[in-house]
Amino acid sequence: MRTVDPAKHAAKRASIVDAAAGCFAEKGFERTTTADICRAAGISSGSLFHYFPNKRAVFTAIFTDDAVETAGRLETAAQADDPWAALLDVVAELAGQLAHPAVGRLVLEAAAQAARDDEFAELIHRNDSALRDGLAVLVDRAVDAGLIDPGLPSRAVAGWVAGLLDAIISRASLDPDLDLAAEQAILRTILIRFLRPVSPPAGG
Repeated sequence: MRTVDPAKHAAKRASIVDAAAGCFAEKGFERTTTADICRAAGISSGSLFHYFPNKRAVFTAIFTDDAVETAGRLETAAQADDPWAALLDVVAELAGQLAHPAVGRLVLEAAAQAARDDEFAELIHRNDSALRDGLAVLVDRAVDAGLIDPGLPSRAVAGWVAGLLDAIISRASLDPDLDLAAEQAILRTILIRFLRPVSPPAGG
């Protein structure tokens, strides 16, 4: 009986998803065919269907896998000794990922697909909620450590941080020459000024 090497299977699956992401970003969901994905991934159609039943499943996997990766980053950050530095670092990492030109186009395709596919829309909603939950955990830890203004509700703060990350996607989509390092520095400054405890007035 033929056995499957889990590591090789996972690596091949990931390579297919990466290749498909490029296709969907370039041509959109509707215009991308399974043949396009096979050519980009360097596999036969039979090999593709060994991993995914159809094009929709490949498209969905892009966002499922991204959610798993993001959850891992947030979980690692939540274990850090310095929750404030961990929050800033994970936001910078996510901003760097989201600034990739293909991401903006994939987000647009995801929005279009969500409008006609309730199950996919629920996936996107869960991903967004999980991101906010993970950020809220980091905010709560930083508040407990006295590093963030305790008067700010963590869930609302997480929503604003997520909104700033969404803005990175928009800016990168509109400006292909965006200076990511400069944008990350500005984002960091915004977070510091927004979240850090306000010092009482002198003599107050």
